[in-house]
Amino acid sequence: MSQQTQQPAIPKSCYQLWGGRFSQKPHQALQALNNSLPYDSRLYADDLDASKAYAEALHRAGHLDAAEADKLVKSLELLRFDWVEGGVKFQPGDEDVHTVNERLLVEITGELGQRLHTGRSRNDQVVTDMKLWMRKAIRETLGRVSRVIETATRQAEENLGVLMPGYTHLQRAQTVQFSHWLLSHAFALREDAKRLIELRERANVLPLGSGALAGNPLGIDRLWLAERLGFSGVTPNSMHAVGDRDFVVDFIYCCSLVSLHLSRLAEDLIIYSTKEFNFIRLDDSFSSGSSLMPQKRNPDSLELIRGISGVITSNLTGIMMTIKGTPSTYNKDLQFDKEYCFQSFDKLSQVLEVTDGVLQTMQVQRDAMESALSTDMLATDWAYYLVKKGIPFRQAHHFIGKVVSLAEERGVGITEVPLGELQVICPAFGSDIASVADYANNVSQYDVIGGTASASVVEQLRLLKKFAKELRKQS
Repeated sequence: MSQQTQQPAIPKSCYQLWGGRFSQKPHQALQALNNSLPYDSRLYADDLDASKAYAEALHRAGHLDAAEADKLVKSLELLRFDWVEGGVKFQPGDEDVHTVNERLLVEITGELGQRLHTGRSRNDQVVTDMKLWMRKAIRETLGRVSRVIETATRQAEENLGVLMPGYTHLQRAQTVQFSHWLLSHAFALREDAKRLIELRERANVLPLGSGALAGNPLGIDRLWLAERLGFSGVTPNSMHAVGDRDFVVDFIYCCSLVSLHLSRLAEDLIIYSTKEFNFIRLDDSFSSGSSLMPQKRNPDSLELIRGISGVITSNLTGIMMTIKGTPSTYNKDLQFDKEYCFQSFDKLSQVLEVTDGVLQTMQVQRDAMESALSTDMLATDWAYYLVKKGIPFRQAHHFIGKVVSLAEERGVGITEVPLGELQVICPAFGSDIASVADYANNVSQYDVIGGTASASVVEQLRLLKKFAKELRKQS
């Protein structure tokens, strides 16, 4: 037979933002589940900023006199000092950062503090706080991305002219420059940064003044509020505003893409740092050892970068599935947006810092890279040689395929097939085919925009340096 759980009395010091129509307090299990302070307490500064602006808006609308508004603003600033100094203590009735800030404000100002929430709901309050926080998070993320791009460009510039095998399907394909390969990852990060910049601009509309869902009936000037808080405009529909978390999805999506691109870079570097490749040597400070095998130098830094991409991407799935099940406007499920969002930001910040360190300290093993070049990688250039002789590319491709097959049968490189036998396969071969056996000379032909020739790579460096410099100004 079940027994009703006895609930302890609510402490007199307990401060609640609601409860007048309830005869019982929430069950302790619900209180624990409902408490979002472990996550949203980091919004304290954003909550204070938005509250100060709202106090001023209430004064402009005639609901507070100048002295009252001034007292609220100054008291809210005092609370900021308490948060910074670690003097804020949570109490059993504190559900979230909004409850804490209001409780502390009332302790300082009395009944005046209770008037600050006039016309405002936690529904429009929290989404405003999240947007304020996200502006800073995007700025910090852009700063970290720009540093990785700058480090990649420095490494690429210092190693300009170093040749390596380029791969497709992880099979040797064509000769490329190491710099060209490294900058391919930097350009992926450039696109990530562009997405974040676009998101910052698109999401920068103010939800405050939307109330719980119906809007604000008290003459609050939302356009003034938007300007006061640095928003470019206001949300046009209050129901959409309080239930909107698309900007959170977008932010986590952007974080996911950055992490995926870092993961791909990490995977390349893990392969290239093996004894079998030995293209890259990781610094000891970004490697680790084995508890059993003394000789091991494990690329744990890169493996963690690769692994964390799964964590961030799972957060994207989590927030999307949370939103999928909610009806319109605000629902308590949306409380979990902060957990997904903050973890994605924190984890991405960590891996960007580690990636930057890895790129700064790694050693490029030029001799090993260039020793890995093999004559089969000349096949495409030999096909282009025949094209320049007037042979249609499909036929040239077929002829070079026969040359490769013949060389494989004999266990030699294609450059070791005698000219006479090449001419049997295709009469267009001449003695000048020997000039196409030079890897560096072949690379220099790819001078198209985006190509692997030095002139093209130098232009890529210029573009990335310019972009990173501009990005620094925005972060």
